[in-house]
Amino acid sequence: MGQPRDIKVRTFDFAVRIVQLCRFLDEQPGVGRTLGNQLLRAGTAIGANVEEAQAGQSKADFISKYAIALKEARETHYWLRLLIASNIVPEARIADLLQEADEIMRVIGAIIVSTKKNRQ
Repeated sequence: MGQPRDIKVRTFDFAVRIVQLCRFLDEQPGVGRTLGNQLLRAGTAIGANVEEAQAGQSKADFISKYAIALKEARETHYWLRLLIASNIVPEARIADLLQEADEIMRVIGAIIVSTKKNRQ
């Protein structure tokens, strides 16, 4: 197994994949398009907040931005699960995205915990 990817790179790559999925959903009639809009907002906000955290004015600001990124990752995970459960997108098509959202949540959570520990 190789070196773990930087969270900024990982969340950017994830956002690109979310954009591609949302392009597909946008071409679908009805509710898929609406859910795609929700997914697009949450899925791209993860990386945006991780990026913003890098310029945090303090450790508290850094933690705050990562906490927002974690909330967005949780929301993204929810929308992906909903797309599968409601048979809008086959699970096989987005199972890897769902797994990556879960892993991103874990990494961001660990960063928050580690930063809080180091702050004391």
